Amino acid sequence: MSETKRFLCVSCPVGCALTVEVEGTRVLSVEGNTCPRGVAYAEAEVSNPLRVFASTVRVEGGALSVCPVRSRAPLPLAKVFDVARELAKVVLPAPVRIGQVILPDVCGTGVDLVASRSLERKES
Repeated sequence: MSETKRFLCVSCPVGCALTVEVEGTRVLSVEGNTCPRGVAYAEAEVSNPLRVFASTVRVEGGALSVCPVRSRAPLPLAKVFDVARELAKVVLPAPVRIGQVILPDVCGTGVDLVASRSLERKES
């Protein structure tokens, strides 16, 4: 039995409203896309949804108390809350360098969380 799902495609700036007919994890049809990327996005969203993770991590002795981090690559949507819980346990000592690996292979995803800015030590 098939079902209809609706997605907003984020593959390009147009942001097409997609209507996707699915059966399990198989895409039967995609409507509403204005380019082929919409079909690819719908198929990925149905079979294996991925997200780039972005958050902050606590920093001890830094000019700021937190530093922004992001995943080096998209990771499985089903792991996002697990990743957030792991990151909440981390407190980094200052200084932090942009690109510094904060959590390697976070939650077994094969994706590293990295600092997305540098943060110096707090001046005394």
